Amino acid sequence: MSPRFQPIYDLAELCFQRGITQAVLCPGSRCAPLTLAFARHEGITGRTFSDERSAAFIASGMAHETQSPVVLVCTSGSAAYHFAPAIAEAYFQEIPLIVFTADRPKEWIDQYDGQTIRQTGIYGSHVKKSFSLPEDYEHPDAVWYIHRVVNEAISLAKEYPQGPVHINAPFREPLYPAKQEKISYTPNLKTIQASSLSSAFSENESLKMARRLEKYSKILVLAGQGDFNKELSTSLEKFSRLVPVVGDILSNLHTNKSTIRHADIFLEACHEDIKKSLQPELLITFGKSILSKNTKLFLRKYKPQEHWHIQPTGAAADTFQSLSEIIYAEPAQFFKSLLSSAGENNFLSQKKENFKRIWEAEEHRSQLSMKHGVEGEFSELLVLQEFMAHLPPRCNLHLANSMSVRYANFIGLEAEKKGIHVFSNRGTSGIDGCTSTAVGHALCNETPHFLLTGDVAFFYDRNAFWHNYPLPNLHILLLNNHGGTIFNMIDGPADVPELNTFFVTDQRLSARLLCTEFGYEYDCLDTTKKIKNAIQHFLKFDGKTKILETISTHQQNKEAFLHLKQKIKKGYET
Repeated sequence: MSPRFQPIYDLAELCFQRGITQAVLCPGSRCAPLTLAFARHEGITGRTFSDERSAAFIASGMAHETQSPVVLVCTSGSAAYHFAPAIAEAYFQEIPLIVFTADRPKEWIDQYDGQTIRQTGIYGSHVKKSFSLPEDYEHPDAVWYIHRVVNEAISLAKEYPQGPVHINAPFREPLYPAKQEKISYTPNLKTIQASSLSSAFSENESLKMARRLEKYSKILVLAGQGDFNKELSTSLEKFSRLVPVVGDILSNLHTNKSTIRHADIFLEACHEDIKKSLQPELLITFGKSILSKNTKLFLRKYKPQEHWHIQPTGAAADTFQSLSEIIYAEPAQFFKSLLSSAGENNFLSQKKENFKRIWEAEEHRSQLSMKHGVEGEFSELLVLQEFMAHLPPRCNLHLANSMSVRYANFIGLEAEKKGIHVFSNRGTSGIDGCTSTAVGHALCNETPHFLLTGDVAFFYDRNAFWHNYPLPNLHILLLNNHGGTIFNMIDGPADVPELNTFFVTDQRLSARLLCTEFGYEYDCLDTTKKIKNAIQHFLKFDGKTKILETISTHQQNKEAFLHLKQKIKKGYET
């Protein structure tokens, strides 16, 4: 006779057959049938994390790194709510998660039963779909329904745009198998595969698109956040010989020498007449959000005549208030097709070349202004300049939100850094799970992983380390200025008397004791003389998790940042 929870145990086998090999399991009793199903499956690696909020971000990092859905399981009650921030991030970052929340039977909802809340549809519109499993499995139709739901959830999570799918699973007691009872999986379970059709351009469509491009003299390509894609990078490198291609550090296009990577800098510093000369007639975009506020403001003011956004399917965001057409194609294939159809000689005109040179001139001017880099007293920028210049040829660079990602974008990565892949939680742009997400990435391979983070993000997410899994390939550069420096930089909070108490959130914590607690290697950096040796040691991987903590003040960092900006601005005044 099959165990009572056999249809639930078989969910693990279904997931495995659909290509899922990773599961994040949070402790609890109500979720015991799910936990045992995934923990005992030989084809699935199950890991447990006690903090549900951290666990969900770890799962998101794992799914992003493996490019495959990850199962996420928790018990009933408030545990499910702790998943919410990471689920929202995964939704906007288009990361596939299969989220199982265990629940009480529906007759016990609102009856003061322990760990019981209203879980149906708990994540609202931040999941692609939410399902509820039946509470009893005696009837064959219930078993069929459970299997169908899980198949559909996996297909939805993988379908563009990828994202999280929620399955609420109510369970009646007893929740655990009998002492001698073994869990097995039903062979030959029915799977429902999903296939996507190719959206490749026909030769005729490519020719039509190429002729449309010939009408415009001022074409600008703008890349949003996206993972490194070799085919896309190669196509854009050729395309950028014809038109300017703008991409910040999160576009992962730093590998192309011709990428305009300092648009955020010169669009803030340059005069209005220069901005007018940079205005495109046609804007072509792809990818997710862009980091640069100055680029957004520029394109909203100096709108193009047409704005095409390229993506495989679905609705597109109108970030610059100028969207005129959605082109359903893979970006790599779109640019490759255009190049083969148009040909460089037909496509390139003197006017197009002139427009490209205007963008290149501003990029060159920014590079000249930053040629000697950051100067002066000890600051976070001084440390980061050394760190980013000497990153190893193949590594993953994770950027926490707030000043960390902005610093990194300001300094930038050179084209020679072809093996560096950049990641950041820019779906919701919160600080809450930056460390946990990097941990999830690092658990999935042996690639060196670096996390650049500020103190508020780091200490907010310290439970990212509260688990039993070694992280020898993760090194963390912690910028500890004892509060949120960004509020000293932006207009508004920097001018109010409540700044230090209510915005900067002054704190005196250090990572030293945390490293002692978790057995990590710790080093402190607080003077200019130490920078070179400290960074050199920090960049070496020798089987230990390392945290290098820089200690500085808000004032030091503000002065260094403003000094560099002033130097750039002077380039436009002379």
